[in-house]
Amino acid sequence: MAKRGHIHDFTGQEIREGDTLVYAARRGNSVRMAEAVVLRTYTENYKGRVLPMLKVKPTGNESGWVKRSTFRVETVAAEHVAVTVPAEVPASV
Repeated sequence: MAKRGHIHDFTGQEIREGDTLVYAARRGNSVRMAEAVVLRTYTENYKGRVLPMLKVKPTGNESGWVKRSTFRVETVAAEHVAVTVPAEVPASV
């Protein structure tokens, strides 16, 4: 089967592997904005709906006064992110 489309953030910009984005991450009882690099984009079926998901690796740049203790790969829903630095797209030859 062919692909049905691309995954976009809430501003309409396409999300690709290698893009740098920001997302809201919980720490304790607060929320911080965390920056991460996209490793993989995929979709999941949840209760009859197709949800766009991302595997991201945090870069360490984030809001908050407590330093991040681990840089593990995390799964984030694509509806909660915004692309800040798009990956370079190679020119077609």
